[in-house]
Amino acid sequence: MSTDLKLGLNLGYWQRHAADATELVQAAERLGYDSVWTAEAYGSDAFTPLAWYGARTSRIRLGTSVAQISARTPAATAMTAMTLDHLTGGRLLLGIGASGPQVVEGWYGMPFGKPLARTREYVEIMRKVWRREEPVTCEGEHYPLPLRPGAGPGRDGGVTGLGKPLRLITHPLRPEIPLYLGAEGPKNVALAAEIADGWLPLFAFPEKIEQMYGPSLAGAGPGFDVAAMVMTVVTDDLRAALDGVKMMLTLYIGGMGAQNRNFHADIIGRMGYAGAAEEIQALYLAGRRDEAFNAIPDELADGISLLGPAGRIRERLQLWRDSPVSNLLVMGPRDEASLKIIRDLVLG
Repeated sequence: MSTDLKLGLNLGYWQRHAADATELVQAAERLGYDSVWTAEAYGSDAFTPLAWYGARTSRIRLGTSVAQISARTPAATAMTAMTLDHLTGGRLLLGIGASGPQVVEGWYGMPFGKPLARTREYVEIMRKVWRREEPVTCEGEHYPLPLRPGAGPGRDGGVTGLGKPLRLITHPLRPEIPLYLGAEGPKNVALAAEIADGWLPLFAFPEKIEQMYGPSLAGAGPGFDVAAMVMTVVTDDLRAALDGVKMMLTLYIGGMGAQNRNFHADIIGRMGYAGAAEEIQALYLAGRRDEAFNAIPDELADGISLLGPAGRIRERLQLWRDSPVSNLLVMGPRDEASLKIIRDLVLG
């Protein structure tokens, strides 16, 4: 449990209609927010907007929530992270995640199998790159370095066998860049606790975290940061705020994953809403999206969010303080006044 919460701003994906959030990020920095985070799916990348905001700020930490591992080789992500960390004076927080088979195989054209093993190997290579202790090699199944003929998944020739182990040319500003894993399944959360500096849960129901993930988090070391992404809307219209969260859940439960392999639906099921998740997905995939929306329980939308007037949010914050969450990454605020209210509620 953490009575003292850190506070970050999660911008999500860069989208054309949202354009440049520099003023919002600068306001967050002035107000004492600890971090700002960007995301990627199959549109904008996570690093370019973060570099843009990093160049226009001086203190606020810069996080990816998350960079998809299938989008880049481990060496490429390590190089990008090292460069951005250097240019921003050591402010990077590197969050990575495996995504899902629809995106990995449909967008990146990479095999999705064995995501935990791939993640472990990915992290090991990045840390070897940053430490510069020796030329980087890897005997693993997924990212063999140097690449050998016939090595790695899907290798069917074309490898010259001339690759050589290399050491990063540039000396990193920090040999250990903080690493976070975006994870939803218990095994993936356990992996985060074992090899990472923090965990980025997308949907966190504070009263249920211990029940759902207590054994998975048991291996976490001191200072392990549970940085939960939380829709936070200060408003007198609680109904409208709940409906906004329900619209988001309709998409994630219903359509962000294959019918038989939807990690978001799975996590809602583990929260105790398995029947609702199954109904929502079936309705959504049948094109009955209004009915899918109406099938989402208000208590689910409310439980994973901070919504309503300031007084109500203040009361509900105690649930988060009493949970394993140590860092609130608020999603939703789009003006300085809202950021200030949230800052005062969380940080006092």
